[in-house]
Amino acid sequence: MTKALSEAEISGGLARLNKWTRDGEVLVKEFTFDSYLAGVAFASSVGVVAEGLNHHPDMTIGYRQVTVSFTTHDAGNKLSANDLAAAAAVDALGYPK
Repeated sequence: MTKALSEAEISGGLARLNKWTRDGEVLVKEFTFDSYLAGVAFASSVGVVAEGLNHHPDMTIGYRQVTVSFTTHDAGNKLSANDLAAAAAVDALGYPK
């Protein structure tokens, strides 16, 4: 079972991320794009990164926006270091361009 983070660890981790927010025990970020297909391409890239990390987000693809959400199910649906690492990896994709 993965260890859930303390409040201090979550706060520190959020401070190092680019505009991710916390919604209860979920890290969330909304990305906006110039076109629908750019958002779809981004979602596909997130999927590849997530598969490589074996830590998969929930994603919602809308018209010119994608919302990415991370939580750790095997930590009791709480935030873990995996969520922070995955969010940082998504930011490293450099979207939107």
